[in-house]
Amino acid sequence: MKIGVFDSGLGGLAILKEFLKLLPDYDYVYFGDNANVPYGGKNPEAIYNLTEKAVDYLFKKDCELIILACNTATAVALRKLQQKYLPVHYPDRRILGVIRPTVETVVEGGYNRVGVIGTYALVISKSFAAELKKFNKSIKVFQQACPLLVPIIEEGEIYWDGLDSILKKYLNPLKKEKIDSLILGCTHYGLIDEKIKKFTGPDIKIISEGKVTALKLKDYLRRHPKIENKLTKNKTRAYHFTDANDRYTKLAKLFLGRNYCS
Repeated sequence: MKIGVFDSGLGGLAILKEFLKLLPDYDYVYFGDNANVPYGGKNPEAIYNLTEKAVDYLFKKDCELIILACNTATAVALRKLQQKYLPVHYPDRRILGVIRPTVETVVEGGYNRVGVIGTYALVISKSFAAELKKFNKSIKVFQQACPLLVPIIEEGEIYWDGLDSILKKYLNPLKKEKIDSLILGCTHYGLIDEKIKKFTGPDIKIISEGKVTALKLKDYLRRHPKIENKLTKNKTRAYHFTDANDRYTKLAKLFLGRNYCS
């Protein structure tokens, strides 16, 4: 059986790229719902329904374990999927998200003034703040919605000069709060992390979810041998999109680099 990776578009490929580096032997199926991207501006019910359809699709593709490589889907849909969907439809399989691994990394690093950038839906959910305060109630969390970033990245305009001005607008309010760390609360943002670092400076720790999630997945599989033993290791990769076209193939190669195999 395989590991499924789901995102509303292409950002989850940044997560998959780190999986392929750290855990290359497993078989993976990626599903991107690019026909409905971005999820961040949709209402919670719509986000849940789209996410449920996606995980159902991946389970039917013989996935034993699915990673929601989408912060918005994780924030809005993960708990309900785990508590109500899985017990009825796939009681022996698992769905994990990207928020908890990131939160654990922040806590382990001892950061106290944490910035979060993400979609409107993620910011409204306050998921990172809620999870962080479970570990440490004294942590201060400062959020900033960045609705323009996903469309820009999805269009492949990561080298556009106008992006610098947009990042400055989004990041300046967080810098004024004297944050010591910044969570890139959208998987897309990993593709522009160097530009983000340029504006935050060396004193703010940038926490990008790809590497963090890969390390936590490796540890999860070590701690759950019953699941790990069901996973096949033929190094196969399959990519599926709700609106497959040549432009998305090119962008997939941009996200994955040498790890892309059609």
